[in-house]
Amino acid sequence: MRNIPTITKNLLIINVLMFAAYFVFSRLNIDLNSLLGLHFFLVSDFHLYQLVTYMFMHAGLSHIFFNMFALWMFGRIVETVWGPKRFLTYYLTCGIGAGLIQMVAQFISFYLTMKGAYPEFGIGDVMTAVHANEFALNTWTTVGASGAIYGILLAFGMLFPEERIFIFPLPVPIKAKWFVAIYAVLELSLGLGMPGDSVAHFAHLGGMLFGYLLIRYWQRHPNGGYGGGFYGGGYGSGYGSTGGRSIADKLKDFFSRFKKPGHDNSSFGGGSRESDWDYNARKNKEQEEIDHILDKIRKSGYDSLSEKEKRKLFENGKK
Repeated sequence: MRNIPTITKNLLIINVLMFAAYFVFSRLNIDLNSLLGLHFFLVSDFHLYQLVTYMFMHAGLSHIFFNMFALWMFGRIVETVWGPKRFLTYYLTCGIGAGLIQMVAQFISFYLTMKGAYPEFGIGDVMTAVHANEFALNTWTTVGASGAIYGILLAFGMLFPEERIFIFPLPVPIKAKWFVAIYAVLELSLGLGMPGDSVAHFAHLGGMLFGYLLIRYWQRHPNGGYGGGFYGGGYGSGYGSTGGRSIADKLKDFFSRFKKPGHDNSSFGGGSRESDWDYNARKNKEQEEIDHILDKIRKSGYDSLSEKEKRKLFENGKK
């Protein structure tokens, strides 16, 4: 646990604690999944806070195990690259987005069911039908971190599209981009073909959709209030290099010709202060080290990093 980044570690702990609390409270005849799970938004049991709380509740041991395994496997890498603030924002956005898409899917399913039973049924009749069937509709409860987890899978696939990973039961590894594509197509097929299988397939797709939209937004606004980041095919944070030497170094050489003898060009006159050019050169060197580490992850996987490289990447993500 010591090597797991802060947000991923805390998310694992919170999910496990809430899963344990579910069993403890059930002995007191209190159903936490009903209280904190996401209900159909037109019934009395729905509350706005459930869009957040539902993603920390799970229906069974296998449900939480596979979600937490995926969070540990992919979340720690994505958080290490992005940093804690951006990763938490992304996780919650994907989870909430998944809940919103699930509510839309439930509404469409309810409307089509009523329309099939009563051809004259229209939008204006929805609330009447909801009140008449409220007891049954209150059982439409969604729980689980799957929407946020599918968003993390998408992020990993976009960050490291060429990284090869194993998928059971395939005997050979496949590239991350195909891994994500297969899961997306599978969820869409199951959502359309098996609407009554009790799995929130459209919530999974919703997590991926909102994750994709957020990543695209960050690609267009690289700093986004969180500092530099790494997205898609580009890992750099804006410092260019030419011929093995940074642009900052070449500019420093150029302007050094105009430096007067005995004059200190450090910022604001402090002899111990770092000049702008030294600062840019140092930041450029640091970025080259990070780019090298990320290339190594892309080619050989996260576990190929040394402890020093992992620590360097983690410390950079915290900035």
